[in-house]
Amino acid sequence: MGSELAQMLKEDGHEVFGIRRDVSGLDSKIRGIEGDLAEPKTLGPAPKRVECAVYSVSADEGSEHAYRRAYVDGLAGFLEWLANEGQRPKRLVMVSSTSVYGQRRGEHIDEDSPTHPTQFRGETLLAAEGLAAASGISTVVIRFGGIYGPGRESLVGRARDGQLELRDAEHFTNRIHRDDAAGVLRHLLFHPSPAPLYLGVDNEPAEEAQLFRWLTKELGVDEPWLRTAEATSQDHRTVGSKRCSNRLLRESGYAFRYPTFREGYGELMRLRSVR
Repeated sequence: MGSELAQMLKEDGHEVFGIRRDVSGLDSKIRGIEGDLAEPKTLGPAPKRVECAVYSVSADEGSEHAYRRAYVDGLAGFLEWLANEGQRPKRLVMVSSTSVYGQRRGEHIDEDSPTHPTQFRGETLLAAEGLAAASGISTVVIRFGGIYGPGRESLVGRARDGQLELRDAEHFTNRIHRDDAAGVLRHLLFHPSPAPLYLGVDNEPAEEAQLFRWLTKELGVDEPWLRTAEATSQDHRTVGSKRCSNRLLRESGYAFRYPTFREGYGELMRLRSVR
């Protein structure tokens, strides 16, 4: 997502810098700054003028320690580095997640809904959001739902391989295509008067069974099968069922390229078939 955003910004004529521990993973058109965000002393000099900043990272793996190092220690290090380099961006856009909401009964969620994370991932992200808000830099937080698209195609592969299982109860999920996620970040970077918080999801909270059946039909493969109650109770990956609204984001002027999973996954499957 960050790389896609950088490409968009380059096409718009901006000079773009990217921080990575290994800058060889950056596109050649992006100016690399090598170092570990959680250890700001390892970072090289900052650009002469940082106008805007985007904090978009991922944990090395799924442990609590890795999440804290990426989102809290890393953000703290990034802010320290900016301050030490005499840089104060006019805006910081931070990528967070809908995992900060603990609701799991299909509740309708918007930016005013209470956050009650039930796992360390959501708790860690909330802590990072607080750190950004206290930085003194004008901050916009975007809580993304599940991001899919090029490089994030596992659901299509599972559908093709007959590995999708239906729950025995209604379960709502929230998604956004990678290109829209990057587009949202670009939109909020230059919005004249953004809100401090947005939900980054597409127009339709998708009921999981409806999504799975649509995918298998489009692929021309067998329908997903119903998992047993025992399998459901043993599935520790189960996350909360909620219906997130992107109303505030749409009202800010952002127009989705892929408004629902149908357009997004439809394009993704078309590209897979072409390859």
